[in-house]
Amino acid sequence: MSALFGLMGIPSQPEEVLLFVGALFQNGKYLASAKEKLKESFGEILVESPLLEWNYSDYYKEEMGWPLKRIFLFFKKRICPENLPEIKLTTNNIERQFSTEGRRNINIDPGYLTLSKVVLASTKNYSHRIYLGKGIYAEVTLIYRNNRFQPHLFTYRDYASDTYAEIFARARRLLKES
Repeated sequence: MSALFGLMGIPSQPEEVLLFVGALFQNGKYLASAKEKLKESFGEILVESPLLEWNYSDYYKEEMGWPLKRIFLFFKKRICPENLPEIKLTTNNIERQFSTEGRRNINIDPGYLTLSKVVLASTKNYSHRIYLGKGIYAEVTLIYRNNRFQPHLFTYRDYASDTYAEIFARARRLLKES
């Protein structure tokens, strides 16, 4: 009987992870204001990506206008992965604060980075997403394999790009050094 216990896994605390948000917007004034709210909620920004043109879909065009830009903000303070639902609810609230007539002016999607993966939060269920609680789901959207981040079958086209893979690789190096 004691041999069975040698094979059982023992629950442990998860590693702390690097919180990030990916923001889509048309007008930079909304980004500047949202960054202040994000810093109030999540602390100092460790690093931000370059500003990127975003033209992967016209999904947001009617709501947010065109052309759209993307930026990633990585936060200095590490988080526990179980806090992702509350973080997503906070970013949704920030989006609402900057909405006009029920239309978002900025889309803020949180996620976290580990040495082995990039995880995104979502309010939408799908076959590859896991329910976390509070109406929030998570998906592993990139995995670190063969010395680079690689997409899955359902990874959004922009996250599957080499540009995003390099942004997350740079953030991964900062995480690894800390």
